[in-house]
Amino acid sequence: MSEVPARSRPAFRHGIRLRPLCLAFGGFLGGLGSGAVTAGEDLTALSLEQLLEVTITGASKYEQKQSEVAAAVSVISRPEIRAFGWRTLDEALASLPGVHTTYDRQYAYVGTRGFGLPGDYNTRLLVTINGNRLNDVVYDQAYIGRDFPVDMDLVERIEFLPGPGGAVYGQNAMFGVVNVVTRSGADLGGTELAAAAQSPQRLREGRVSWGRRLDSGMDVLLSVSGLHARGEDRFHTFGASGLSGVAAGLDGERDQEFLARVASGPWAFDVVHGARRKDDPTGAGQSDPLVAGQFEADRFDLAHLQYSDRFADGALHVLGRLFTGEQRFRGRFIYGAPFEGATASSWRGAELRLLSDAWAGHRLMVGLEGQDNRRSEQVVRDLASPANDVRVSIPGYRLGLYVQDEWHVCDTLVSTLGLREDRNDRTGTKASPRVALVWRPASYTTIKALYGRAHRAPNAYERDFGDGVSLTANPRLGGERIDTLELMADRRVGRDLTLRGTLYRWTMRDLVTLGTDPVTGLPQYQSGEAVRAKGVELSADKTWAAGVRLRGSVSLQNASYASGAPLLNAPAALGKFNLSAPLPWAGLHAGVEWQAERPRLSADGTRLGGSAITHLHLRTDTLAPGLELSLGIRNLFDKPHAQPNADSNWQNALDQDGRSVRIRLAYRY
Repeated sequence: MSEVPARSRPAFRHGIRLRPLCLAFGGFLGGLGSGAVTAGEDLTALSLEQLLEVTITGASKYEQKQSEVAAAVSVISRPEIRAFGWRTLDEALASLPGVHTTYDRQYAYVGTRGFGLPGDYNTRLLVTINGNRLNDVVYDQAYIGRDFPVDMDLVERIEFLPGPGGAVYGQNAMFGVVNVVTRSGADLGGTELAAAAQSPQRLREGRVSWGRRLDSGMDVLLSVSGLHARGEDRFHTFGASGLSGVAAGLDGERDQEFLARVASGPWAFDVVHGARRKDDPTGAGQSDPLVAGQFEADRFDLAHLQYSDRFADGALHVLGRLFTGEQRFRGRFIYGAPFEGATASSWRGAELRLLSDAWAGHRLMVGLEGQDNRRSEQVVRDLASPANDVRVSIPGYRLGLYVQDEWHVCDTLVSTLGLREDRNDRTGTKASPRVALVWRPASYTTIKALYGRAHRAPNAYERDFGDGVSLTANPRLGGERIDTLELMADRRVGRDLTLRGTLYRWTMRDLVTLGTDPVTGLPQYQSGEAVRAKGVELSADKTWAAGVRLRGSVSLQNASYASGAPLLNAPAALGKFNLSAPLPWAGLHAGVEWQAERPRLSADGTRLGGSAITHLHLRTDTLAPGLELSLGIRNLFDKPHAQPNADSNWQNALDQDGRSVRIRLAYRY
């Protein structure tokens, strides 16, 4: 089988009996975290805004301290995004432990904890914007590159929860959940204008944003962004075709984004729009090499109305939301004659969630979510012979009922039990449980023991599409299941250093992979063998009074099939350092990134060389009131490196960008 897919706090009244046990347990093992912490120390005065205390919403769909979340959560804040000049979601995520990214000159992909098969379109990672699902209906694709429909200048924070999130979110949340929280109008407090240019990509981009909290209390944010790039003229080889050459003028890109957010009292309304077209210099899908006019274009629209309020003197939190979305894809490919591939998906749904603190010591949540995938259409058009056109249209649905109990057993021990039952038109009913114990033996130490399971039904492309030439449908295709065990320890050392260590093991069964239909002999998506991985992630976060921050991590991961064969595109080790600091000249702030990784295995069995890449970002906001000037240099030392490509394409691997320079000017008034 081919490994890669192709794509044309309350009182603890009920916890009294357990309190002596908790105290004894904490006293017996509390030395693990005692250190130099004193009982009277003011934790809020720590210079490092501790990751353990950051409030997030993505883990359980309600606000929690990070130290109590049932996941090894990481948070990327707006100050970090500004410090390092990240322009895409994948650039920001690449700074985190256990995350590696891949780019095939069309789309960006995120691999987590050893899993990142080339060309899988991020189907096992759930991405949400203010809690609203971004993954589409046809491909289950999570957009994390320039196709992500929100400008990074409008992101307040990024919450990344590695591991299965199926007990709360259901479909797609197998290797993690990424929740992107946008800025508010009050944060903008006026108008922002931004313009940037980047070379050698010959890129130009601009943004106009306005936001304000009105006298009535209504919060309004409006923003529009645009990008145009002519791209690079790069040399490519085209495998078995025997052709090679410079793809001149074939790497262009256009992108448009719009965001509107209105909030008043318990109500909030979001509209997100993104439209991107990327020209194809690589002959994707083994289309004709070095032929102009080939491209892939995506359009994405989301709308989200949410009501959130508290009742019963604050003991009951009610959240209800309505959502709708549309995705359109169109690609043109030349196989002697021109062909177009297109998809159209539309969905709508609702969610109701109740959160109660009425039972002392417990935070109980119950929710019901439904989504009607009213349009899921896949089309191949033979522009020379329309009689050969293929159209597949099969709508669907998904329903999910979830419950969770966050039990504060005592002051130092929190237990989380969660379960979600999902039903869909493809795989029937599946259960996704999670169990977590969070123990704080001392103020500066948190230990988490986690278990979770998640499921993924095959998407419409994997199960339903067949054109009689390149792929045949498999209506009996089953879904995937992953089980993960994890042990994590967080430790604060003094007032300015946080250490974290994580051990994990996951097993995925029935991996959906590309095989061969025994009847037709055509490629077909089928259930493959199990995949297993184990690993360790070590990280540190250190701050100094002068405003200097250093964040670093080392990840060791070993992923393989049950047969012992290694996974493609899975570096065995990752090392990362992020340093941000003020400089003594002209109000400059510097952000330096260093990212290293071991070699990756490519589709033809060769291992690509490892890499160590450095990025530099400089900015100043002291030249004039409201004015910010920045200079970003990606791949500072111009080091060559390549990443594996899907085996449905001409190239076994694709060279990544060398040094690029970006200048940005922003004005706020």
